[in-house]
Amino acid sequence: MSANPRWDISRALGVAKLFHLVCGVREACVTPFLTLYLRQLGLAAPWVGTLMGTKHLIAAFWAPVCAFLAKSYRKRRALLIGSLLGSVGASLLMVLVPPVDKNRVHFPCNGSSGLTSTDALPGITLPVNITSAQESASSHPAKRTAEVEMPGFRNPPGESDRETFRDLHVYLAPSVEGARTTSQALLHPVTSGLKDHPREVTFEVVKTALPLLPGGKGPGNPANLSGTKGKAWAFDLSLEALRWTFILSLGSVAFWELLTAPLEQVADDSLYEFLDFVDATDRYRSLWVWRLLGMSAGVCGITALVGQLDCYLMTSGPRGVVHFYGYSVVSTLALLVSIAFPIPICQQWEPSYKRFKALSIVGGDPRLILLASTIVLVGAIVSTVQNFLFWHMKDHGSGELVMGFSVTLSLLGEILLHPFKTTLLRKLSRTGLVGLGLSCLAGQLLYYSFLWSWWSVLPIQILSAISNRALWWAVGASVEDLATPRMERALSALFRGHFYGSGCSLGSFVGGFVVMRFSLAVLYQACCVALLLWLALLLSIQRRLPQERKIKYSKLLSMEVSDTSDSEQGTEQDWLVKAMREEHSD
Repeated sequence: MSANPRWDISRALGVAKLFHLVCGVREACVTPFLTLYLRQLGLAAPWVGTLMGTKHLIAAFWAPVCAFLAKSYRKRRALLIGSLLGSVGASLLMVLVPPVDKNRVHFPCNGSSGLTSTDALPGITLPVNITSAQESASSHPAKRTAEVEMPGFRNPPGESDRETFRDLHVYLAPSVEGARTTSQALLHPVTSGLKDHPREVTFEVVKTALPLLPGGKGPGNPANLSGTKGKAWAFDLSLEALRWTFILSLGSVAFWELLTAPLEQVADDSLYEFLDFVDATDRYRSLWVWRLLGMSAGVCGITALVGQLDCYLMTSGPRGVVHFYGYSVVSTLALLVSIAFPIPICQQWEPSYKRFKALSIVGGDPRLILLASTIVLVGAIVSTVQNFLFWHMKDHGSGELVMGFSVTLSLLGEILLHPFKTTLLRKLSRTGLVGLGLSCLAGQLLYYSFLWSWWSVLPIQILSAISNRALWWAVGASVEDLATPRMERALSALFRGHFYGSGCSLGSFVGGFVVMRFSLAVLYQACCVALLLWLALLLSIQRRLPQERKIKYSKLLSMEVSDTSDSEQGTEQDWLVKAMREEHSD
């Protein structure tokens, strides 16, 4: 079998490494920070969970369909180029989604006011400088300061109040009576003492489920809120703004994911078939490192750019638009690389029912059923970390640079842990690796529920690397041992795509409502308990399963026959007869 005349292996691998590196940078620009941006749009946890659940659901079931169609009609390169080109425009649609509150005031980032717009956090003493119309007419207007105090907030070490307030949302109305906070609290002025103390303004904090819109003549003005009709009008307008923000966000995210989801699978299938065509599939397994390196560099680079450029690019709306601009720029670079991406001319024919056959293999083996159930549960729990950990960190004063550094620590930990894969598999076995991964993940979640400072998440990130790598190593070893010939990739794609993606979707849908009803700390503690209970159940069931191991023809062919006998007893010991009888019995 001759090599593809249009490609040599070294050049193909070089292009593939560059493509994985750029795609890693591209993914890191937006994916870790998307839920944080949705929160700044004014969406609460249930709506963010619904958006992310829809995103995971599309990725789990739409990507395999597109990959199959692209291969059947030989349009893989067209799909790669179209996916990258479409994602450039689709990502920018998120910038156009209006926030729930369109009356935000964004202060300059040069520190002149010491305040900029972001989420209001519980437990803050917020100074608001207010100048009355009478005082502003004089040559030296006097400023009054109103303080809104909500106990429970602590500044990160080394940060002053002015630095902390740079990360707060401040909503200013045309008058003192119109001042208010975010969707979590509404400020009502208490004016009974203004005559005695003309320099002081006192507010009482009233909890509200939805943000109310301020304005001179609009329903946000307390004069219009004094009656029941005015309050109902304000509530209706606020609900309408929330509805439109959610619908537009849902449409943008769904359309974006429909374009982006098939990219990774089509690229991986094309590269694997090309290397398989030239008998070099052993070099395919090391390419994942380049994607992780790209993500590590991208997540730190984009957070540094956000801190420098966000103030200059943002005129209205929430912070974070630099993430989407960066994603578009890197997608354009990936588009240029995809033109030279290796795609085999002579494509191998594969049956269309491979996914269903892989599903039947899982259903026929109790070990794979247990492993699939574990992957679904892990996907559901990991999605709560991906969706809401940055919310938790932000509530404790962490900036985006610290968030990006925490992701980088986890990714680099996975790379550094890889040389120990063979040793851990030999010492712990597949079941031991699953237990190690679940235990580390449970420890992470328990730790996350007790965060106390802006930097406290960093030390635990090494467990993230262990939990993620150990679990997928166990999945890979189980697929190699239990899959029938030529079904390894289909079975692995079933675990990584359908099972894990379905779990992430389910966890996103449920997690948002748990956060709204209880809190993030309670969610993480509940997930920790669920993991430990499942681990105990898994180990108890695993001990009761038969310990037989399936013999694979690909492994039998590499074995040497140590003893051959024509007798009936010798025939019973023959390895080929054993394999044929086992296959016939199955």
